[in-house]
This record gives sequence, C-alpha cells and structure tokens, in this order.
Amino acid sequence: MKKSLIAASVSSIIALTSFGAFAEGPSFYGRLDLSLTNSDTGLTTREAKEGTVLENNFSHLGVKGTEKIADGIDVIYQMEFQVENTSTNSDVFKARNTFLGLKGNAGTILVGRNDTVFKQAEGGIDLFGNSNADIDRLVGAQTRSADGFWYYSPKIADVLTINATYLMEDNQASEGSQYAVSVTLGDKKLKAQSYYVAGAYNKAIAGMDAYRGVVQFKVGEFKIGGLFQNSESTSKPNLEGNSYFVNLAYNLNGVNLKAEYAIDEAGLGLYAKRSGIQNDDTTDVNITSIVVGADYKVTKSTMVYGHYAMYDGDYKANSIKTDLEDDNVFTVGVRYNF
Repeated sequence: MKKSLIAASVSSIIALTSFGAFAEGPSFYGRLDLSLTNSDTGLTTREAKEGTVLENNFSHLGVKGTEKIADGIDVIYQMEFQVENTSTNSDVFKARNTFLGLKGNAGTILVGRNDTVFKQAEGGIDLFGNSNADIDRLVGAQTRSADGFWYYSPKIADVLTINATYLMEDNQASEGSQYAVSVTLGDKKLKAQSYYVAGAYNKAIAGMDAYRGVVQFKVGEFKIGGLFQNSESTSKPNLEGNSYFVNLAYNLNGVNLKAEYAIDEAGLGLYAKRSGIQNDDTTDVNITSIVVGADYKVTKSTMVYGHYAMYDGDYKANSIKTDLEDDNVFTVGVRYNF
C-alpha cells in the first residue's frame, strides 16, 4: 500500500507537470546515475556485494518551485523521490528531500524532510559525493532527516548565513533534543566568492554528537579543500575521534581531475559499520582512504566519470589490534540530469 501511494503521487506529479496544471513556477527535474563497479569486498558499494556490480547512484525525480503569496513572502516547495527501478532493490521509490516552506526578508523556514544543516555544511567539499567514495564512508551524521524544521538566514553582507535544523521528538529514535546549527561564509559553488568556509554542530541526530569545520577555495583552475570532524556516538561513547579530509581538483581542458586523502579515528562511517567494528569494545580506530578520479561533461546535462578508491585500516577490540579487510574499488559511470 505504501509503495502504491508513493507511485501514485509520483505519477500525479509527472502528469500535472506535463499538462501545466500547476501554478506558475514549478519545475520537474530528475537524474539517472548508473555506474559499473568492481570491488574486493563490497563494503563501500550500494549493493554491499563484492565483485563486479551495476550501481544505481541515487537516481531520482522530483518537482519544486516557488509562488508569491504576499509582498516579500513566497511559498517554496519540493517533492523528491529516489528511484530504484534500475536495481534489484524491491523498494522502487524512497523518500528524499520533501518540504513546504516560506521565504521572506527574515530568511527561509522549511517543514518536512531534508538534509540537516550539519550535512549541508560540507558545501562542495565532497568531490566524489553520491558514489561509493562519498565522505559518508568515513564520517557519520551525513543525514537526511524527517519530521523537522529548518531555518536559513538571508545572506548577511552577501557572504554570511546562519542555519539550523530542529527535529520533533515524537518520531525520533532517541529521546531528548536533536538539532544541528551551522554558519557559512562565501559561496559553496565558488562563483560569487572564490572561497567557502563553514562550521557546524550536530546534537544527537543520527545517534551522535559531532562538530565540523570545512574550507574550500579556488585558485585559477585549482580547487583545494579540507574537512575536519570530531564525532562521538551517543550510545557507544567508546566510538569517538577525529576525521580529516584533504582534496584537490584541477580543470584540465574540461576534464575535472580529482584526488582525496582521508583519515578516520571515530569508526562511525559506513565502511566501519559494514566491517562490523561498531561494538562496545572497539577502540583506537584508524582508517585511511585514498581516492583518485576524473569527470567530464559531454553536454550540459550528461557527465561521464571514473575513480579508484582504496580503504584500509585497523582497530583494537579488548586491547587486541585487528586489521580491517582492505577494499579496492574501481568505478566508471554516467550521470544524466533533466
């Protein structure tokens, strides 16, 4: 019944958009992103299977728009669904960012489901985002949460924003307040300003307390970035520590060359989870990741890409050091936006 209702909703969106039944402003959009991946262990792939697999990297469709309801006040809305009908996943549709809100001179407030402002504080630092080399393989709190409120201030002096997420307690897994706050400077797309700086704090969302700092800047054809995050599990305080990312991108005649090096000492990312080390007796986690790759836009809507990612590390359980299973991942894919 649930899947039928979602399918009906998506069909209605498509039909209404096609026949212009909406008020002025809504736009229908989507993405198909498929890749061919070979992995030693499958610990970082979508299907969590070793060998060669076809990955559906968060293909989705949606509708969004704004409508003026009074002088200086607009209604804003978005309904977005992840589409899994190119994979073996039995859930054809999954919920993504879906919200209703108001935008005015005092800022923007949203109600519904959305990426937390802690996750959004990453800006453009995640060079391999929405793939098996996403930064969430090493760090936690990269969360899309529901049943909450979001606030985004207007840009102060054209560079500064203050943002917040607050989740209602009735539908959350843990008791107590769950919220996130962030402050950003500059432009995450590195266009209006050639720099982006952010600081963010996450309280209890996704079962952890965390804070992070992000910096990225552009010099000529180079983009240089770094992320620092400190994380601690709210249920397993032994799982805590720092994570570090540094990366570099260079535009070579339209080919975007990328490289990233990361270290994780908290053990709260997807690689650690699938490795089975998120236990009460785990300490001294030390995970390393190296990713190199490139992407190229064939047209405005179509991009081809490829990367190699390596993950390895070790940890202690009851003071006994154990090596994690290494994962070498090769990926080539194509992304089409419409």
